[in-house]
This record gives sequence, structure tokens and C-alpha cells, in this order.
Amino acid sequence: MRVLLTGAYGQLGRSLLDRFPADWILLACGSAELDITNQAAVDRIVRRFQPQVIMNTAAYTAVDKAETDRIRAMKINAIGPENLARAARDNGAQLIHISTDYVFDGTKTTPYVESDAPCPVNFYGLSKWEGEKRVQAILPRAIIVRTSWMFSEHGNNFVKTMLRLAQTQQTFRVVNDQRGCPTYAGDLAQAMITLATDANAAGIYHYCGDKAVSWYEFALTIFNLFGNEYPELRSIEVCPISTAAFKQQACRPINSVMQSERTASQASCWDKALGMVMSA
Repeated sequence: MRVLLTGAYGQLGRSLLDRFPADWILLACGSAELDITNQAAVDRIVRRFQPQVIMNTAAYTAVDKAETDRIRAMKINAIGPENLARAARDNGAQLIHISTDYVFDGTKTTPYVESDAPCPVNFYGLSKWEGEKRVQAILPRAIIVRTSWMFSEHGNNFVKTMLRLAQTQQTFRVVNDQRGCPTYAGDLAQAMITLATDANAAGIYHYCGDKAVSWYEFALTIFNLFGNEYPELRSIEVCPISTAAFKQQACRPINSVMQSERTASQASCWDKALGMVMSA
């Protein structure tokens, strides 16, 4: 299998690099090696490498900053995937593109499934939905994987942020009225590898953790688990607050819990996966 990986140095890209089968031929590109917003550069690399599968993990993920940095967010999250889809189509490759739970508005009271209509409440979500639409318009059989609340040993994420702040803070105020499904990037990476080998895989898939929690409950779980290894974390006080009390530039969906109506496959239990982050 010949695979072109974009966004190779983000947390999902690095999780994929840790897990790629040894017999796969891989070209891993960060933004320095491939600017996916540059159509000519994308065409040149795809034409030369001739991948069977392109995995796009490159993304603009700064949710609040996207509200004012709209041109760049749209370039990376919509135009970039469009360029990759066009190159995949023209060179006979499959595209696996990562999207987000933030394409939904959060008003549904039950988990979102693949057939639910997106309606983003912030520009980040809008740019990711636009990316989905552009990919599907060019490459209808492309694989789009929506995921949520990703964490891993790599990069910046909620788990690592909580542990870093705990070195200097004893009290945390964490939102308790937004609910979602934490997802271990290593499990998502393995799911992408499985999809890449499935000739019948196509369309939108939801892939996330197996239990829904609030950010507050997620933080409590982190400190309770890591407190077994680091007793000083047991004294951390986590205070629940409302979204309204936690000022952020971008709106967030109150409910971004997802499940799949297409497959029973889910990420492994995310609270157990937290142990992998601790041991890394």
C-alpha cells in the first residue's frame, strides 16, 4: 500500500506514524513539505508519488482564532481538502479526510449519526463542513471520518493542557454543560488504517470514544487517574461552570455526542486509553 500522509506532525499524524504497517510505502508530509492549499504543489507530489490512499490529517483547529482568521481557516479546512480530492480523483487514489463533531449545532438531545444534517455554530465548524462538501462533490467515494475531543501522547490537547496547568494551579474552572466523546488518537489512527484496506469503504463515518462526558467530567477523570501516579494531583479542585460563564470567542455545540449508524466499531474505552498517555 502506497500512502501519502498530510499533517504528519500533528497528534493524529504522529499517531499514524507510530502504527503504519511495516510493509506500507509511506510519504509523510507536514506543512513544510506540502502546503495542501497550493493546488500545483499537491498535484506535483501526488503525480510523482502515485499513492493508492491519501490520508489528510492536516487541519486548522484553533476554534476561537478561526472566528477572526477566517481566510486561513477556510484555506486549510476547505480548499486544502478540495485540492487533495481533485488530485486523488485524477490519479486514481482514495482519500481519507478527517472532519469534526463541530459540524453540528448541538441542539439534538440524542447522539448525532452520519445521516444528521450539519449546522455549525462557529466558523471552524463551518470551514470543516465546507471541506466535507467540496471533497464529496469531487470524489463521491471519499472516506470522511468525523471525530471529537481528540487526545494523545503527541501535540496539544485537553489532557496535556490539564496536566501542564496542574503544575502551577490548584483550582480549575471547567465547563460542565458541553458534552462529547473523548477519542484517543491512537485508536482513530488504527481505524483509519483499517478503512484504508477496505475496498468497499466510502462516505461519512463517525468515530469517537465509547462514553459521553462533559469537559468537567473529563477533567475529573484525568486527575483521578493520574493522581494514582502523582499524589499531588489529588489535591486539585475542579469546579464546574456553565458555558455562559466561560467566555470564549466562538460558540460551541452543547451536545456534540456522536455514534455511528454505519458500523459498530468504536474507539476503545477512552478512560483506559488515558493510561497510554501517562506511560508515554
